[in-house]
Amino acid sequence: MGNSILNRKFRYTYSNLTVSLIVINFAVFAFTAFLFPRLEYYLGLVPAYIYYKHYYWQFFTYMFTHSGISHLIFNMLALYIFGTAVEHRLGSREFLLYYLTVGFLSGLASYGVYYLTNTNVVLVGASGAIYGLLIMFAVLYPNALIYVFGIIPVRAPLLVVIYFFISFFSGFRGGSVAHFTHMFGLVFGFLYIIIRLKINPFNVWKR
Repeated sequence: MGNSILNRKFRYTYSNLTVSLIVINFAVFAFTAFLFPRLEYYLGLVPAYIYYKHYYWQFFTYMFTHSGISHLIFNMLALYIFGTAVEHRLGSREFLLYYLTVGFLSGLASYGVYYLTNTNVVLVGASGAIYGLLIMFAVLYPNALIYVFGIIPVRAPLLVVIYFFISFFSGFRGGSVAHFTHMFGLVFGFLYIIIRLKINPFNVWKR
């Protein structure tokens, strides 16, 4: 297992890809919000389009598309905070692989959910990948404090558990927020950490 392609390590490099991802997100938002509004339907994840028109690229492009400036800024702030710290520890190549893999799998799983419930939904946002960054951050920096709303200090592992249950139960209530996508980000991040990095998050948090 240690010599398999799943566990093959990259040579450590750091090129600040977090900022590059943020720039791409802002650029896509500018195109979809101001120049070509209908582009959101081609870049966002629309289950009906994927099933009937085979727009398979949407499993990747949805995570670079946002519904509004507040949605974009909130996600990019989280991407900068967690992404920078994770990229420093993992290196840029592993960071990018992790980010895109978790985002893709979160979109794929969300497609399955929305295919059964609402095929005309337009799923956009980097939240799935960012929730994946949150659990990776909690594993790499288990003693870190995160200030919720800027004032409430919560240790990173505890925040992961809280957000998981919030996302799980809120997902059944519906609404415009893709709670299940958030939950899938945590789940696939957890699996990536175990399978590729061979780290058990629970063992790290118990120590």
